[in-house]
Amino acid sequence: MGKKIQFSLVYRDMWQSSGKFQPRKDQLERIAPVFVKMGCFARVETNGGGFEQVSLLAGENPNDAVRAFTKPLKEAGIKTHMLDRGLNALRMYPVPDDVRRLMYKVKHAQGVDIPRIFDGLNDIRNIAPSIKWAKEAGMTPQGTLCITTSPVHTLDYYTRLADEEIAAGAEEICLKDMAGIGQPVFLGQLTKVIKEKHPDILIEYHGHSGPGLSMASILEVCKNGADVIDTAIEPLSWGKVHPDVISVQSMLKHAGFDVPDINMDAYMEARAMTQEFIDDWLGYFINPQNKFMSSLLLTCGLPGGMMGSMMADLGGIRGTINNLRKKKGEPELSTDDLLVKLFAEVAYVWPRVGYPPLVTPFSQYVKNISLMNLLSMEQGKGRYVYMDDNMWGMVLGKSGKVPGEIAPELKELAKKQGRTFTDADPHTLLTDALPDFEKEMKENGWDFGKDNEELLELAMHPEQYRNYKSGQAKKNFLADLQKAKDARMGAKVTPEEAAAFKHASADAIIAPVKGQIFWEFQGDGEAAPAVEPYIGKEYKEGDTFCYLNTAWGEFEAVPADLGGKLVEICAHQGAKVRKGDVIAYIQRDKKD
Repeated sequence: MGKKIQFSLVYRDMWQSSGKFQPRKDQLERIAPVFVKMGCFARVETNGGGFEQVSLLAGENPNDAVRAFTKPLKEAGIKTHMLDRGLNALRMYPVPDDVRRLMYKVKHAQGVDIPRIFDGLNDIRNIAPSIKWAKEAGMTPQGTLCITTSPVHTLDYYTRLADEEIAAGAEEICLKDMAGIGQPVFLGQLTKVIKEKHPDILIEYHGHSGPGLSMASILEVCKNGADVIDTAIEPLSWGKVHPDVISVQSMLKHAGFDVPDINMDAYMEARAMTQEFIDDWLGYFINPQNKFMSSLLLTCGLPGGMMGSMMADLGGIRGTINNLRKKKGEPELSTDDLLVKLFAEVAYVWPRVGYPPLVTPFSQYVKNISLMNLLSMEQGKGRYVYMDDNMWGMVLGKSGKVPGEIAPELKELAKKQGRTFTDADPHTLLTDALPDFEKEMKENGWDFGKDNEELLELAMHPEQYRNYKSGQAKKNFLADLQKAKDARMGAKVTPEEAAAFKHASADAIIAPVKGQIFWEFQGDGEAAPAVEPYIGKEYKEGDTFCYLNTAWGEFEAVPADLGGKLVEICAHQGAKVRKGDVIAYIQRDKKD
């Protein structure tokens, strides 16, 4: 019998790569014992950035969910692991040291064994502190190599990073092929070099299915010494997600590897239960396109984990671009047309911003730059017009050092705008934040939670947590769910959901999250500024009023609630608003 290979189930990432929300606590609690019965998983991924934020946005407490999910797995001897974005920890923007340090203590207490610590720029300065704090908390730190294919991402580049992570205390190494564009032979060579130099270091491979290379990559890394393979299960496997464990097990078994058997009765039970979760509420937020694989992803390198948000962004901006094209007498673009244009623009922008590996948050930043470039070019303004501080932060070095060189055109634009580049260690640019959050918790009479987990939640996701505590998050989610159900002919809506939606309406249009305002642009292509909606404009129920470019890099549509006449605009194009700020007022018909 050949080398023993273990399987990990990336259940959290399956959902993030498919849609907007995660399963609820009660659903995770039900399915965890079924994963145990399957008998094939040595590991299960139970937590990560998307898990935390989307749970809060749905009005759910992620801490309760993590504890409920990990308990039966731990009791069965299955290790649990989580995704950790290094400097950004569990969010899309940098986190102060004291909050990051607390995270490992909390997550270990909640039952998570292994943090997969990665940095979107592969900057060891963003990874090494997390490795240290994870070890201090009693966790097993897994250092990560964010895999991509570019002129600067060579075998020497990655082996040097692996050496640095292991020297910093990493006990495992993950090859994180987040877009599935790592070339199989290259990944095999990389695995072999690391194993020959560090034979006691466990190597785990994580590859998305998107462009279709992942099965070949799995075979290559296993032939060269990999120990653990990340897998998925139906009905979410393949597409922009991960290969299904059944196919991976079959391939490796017939190649002579020692692989665990799969209890197929339990597999079918988990499959049916996952479909039930989709049908219950999550299916309303899953774009069907995410089920399909596409070789086009090889050219742009965008990861599966952000395809859901990207398709939503495309839908939001397509109408704006088509309005511009209509004014110019040009044909409208279909979603597919726009998708191809976006992929091509990403391929143009990516080398010019220094080849950052396209993983959270830098995949979002590069995608956002590209998406807004399509808009500004349609307006006749050229590229790089709508870049916020997060996008510039990546370019200027505030998030770490990009692997390649910044293009002269961006250097010149930065100089023109008075922006300065830095080579400072990113985490030294942040000040400790826990004392302020502790004060806020006390002033509000909020419990710090078991092992300070509620304090961590506020400090890590302040806007979302406050929204969750006020009950507004649940109200907003039910409103979104109502609209999604209404879009399906004949969908049944419970009285409770309908009432929650009606009660959420108000004359004030409130910013649901912190972000920068973008109107539905109506420029004429002659470099004219965006035209704001006029006072007196009528909106129907369910119309989009504007868009917010959020701190975590997504474009959030702000609804016009139940519609009416626009009577006042309080925040203008490009303005930065906080959650709860009034953007505008819409006067409904008195009979409402």
